[in-house]
Amino acid sequence: MGSESKGLAKSLELRAYAPEDTDETKLKKDLLILTCGLMNVGVVGWLGIYWAMGIEFSTTVPLGYQVISVASLALFLVTRNFDLFRIIQLSLFLFAPFVMQWSIGNYVTSSGVALWAFLAPLGAMFLYGYRAAVPWFTAYIILNVLSGFFDYYLMTGTESGVPLKTIAVFFSLNFVVVSTFIFLLVRYFVREQDIIKKHLDEEHSLLLMEQQKSERLLLNMLPAHITKRLKQDSTTIADGHADITVAFADIINFTRLTEEMSPQQMVVLLNNVFSSFDSLVEKYGLEKIKTIGDAYMAAGGLTNIHSEYVSAMADMTLEMTELITVKPEFKKYNLGIHIGISTGPLVGGVIGTKRLVYDLWGDTVNVASRLSTYGVSGKIQVDTVTYNRLRNRYQFDGPHKVTVKGKGELTMYWLEGGPQAGK
Repeated sequence: MGSESKGLAKSLELRAYAPEDTDETKLKKDLLILTCGLMNVGVVGWLGIYWAMGIEFSTTVPLGYQVISVASLALFLVTRNFDLFRIIQLSLFLFAPFVMQWSIGNYVTSSGVALWAFLAPLGAMFLYGYRAAVPWFTAYIILNVLSGFFDYYLMTGTESGVPLKTIAVFFSLNFVVVSTFIFLLVRYFVREQDIIKKHLDEEHSLLLMEQQKSERLLLNMLPAHITKRLKQDSTTIADGHADITVAFADIINFTRLTEEMSPQQMVVLLNNVFSSFDSLVEKYGLEKIKTIGDAYMAAGGLTNIHSEYVSAMADMTLEMTELITVKPEFKKYNLGIHIGISTGPLVGGVIGTKRLVYDLWGDTVNVASRLSTYGVSGKIQVDTVTYNRLRNRYQFDGPHKVTVKGKGELTMYWLEGGPQAGK
């Protein structure tokens, strides 16, 4: 029996809700169907009490109300025409109590049954909104005024056959039951609204978490200042920079390790190396540009974080060299590194539409790449511009000449130590 009732409830739910219904629309439908059921039960109870007390009158109005009410509910479940359903129900809520009152006699003999009509403007407020409820409340007031007018001027004083004690009891019942209905409906509506709000808050929290994940992912892919610009402007980003320091770091012996290690071990090792480099980039206020195989590219001067980006790059690359050769987890693999640094003008921009990439182009980038490619293990090779910026504070060896593909003979220096004491 329980499974059958659950199946029936599920079937009615499928009939009542449309696929496009929002939680708010579903709540409005639930509220109106609940009110419709309560009103029909109330009418039956009201009639039953009167008949049990031996008071007989025409049942045309209450029975007519039930027929129309149930028929409109059935029509709604078949057609899902919610607009028609709520118009019919609100009209019944508004007019049926007054018609019932007039069929019994007046306010007194009907024990204030017209009070039930207040469910119409209240329901309109829940189902349509506070503005749309004003005409329904106005109609409720007009009907009350008309009833009072008729009772005052047209009541003849004839007995209705309803004892005063019975009238008093029903006044109390009408006020108690109507007030209970209103309280229950408002409570149900507020509770469901709170549930909907809770769900919305949870969805909002999940959305914020996903947004934060997306922003973190974007920040891992692109420099922070580029990410900020992309969020504000979707146009192409291309900037010319007059003075940027670029560094390329190539890991030595990594190709050999790829033949000796499993793919997972290789990726874990390379990730650990580059993650350590990422920490150094953040420490010195520089920008990671990209990784290419076992090469790491960074730049300084793209933002106005500090003006000493050339020396920051020097300090970082010195620490990178020490990290690879001293840190136990890297030293055991006999890894090496050679680094090339160049300073000068270049162009930076974002390319791609699906997988965005921020990259740098220009002769400065080419020189840094060549100095790294043709470098010596454990050495940091810098171009003449970088050397001139740092020579009074850092220790260098050189000059040296190196012949590189596409550039011919280049003059370069080996950066060997940090700022000299007393300089």
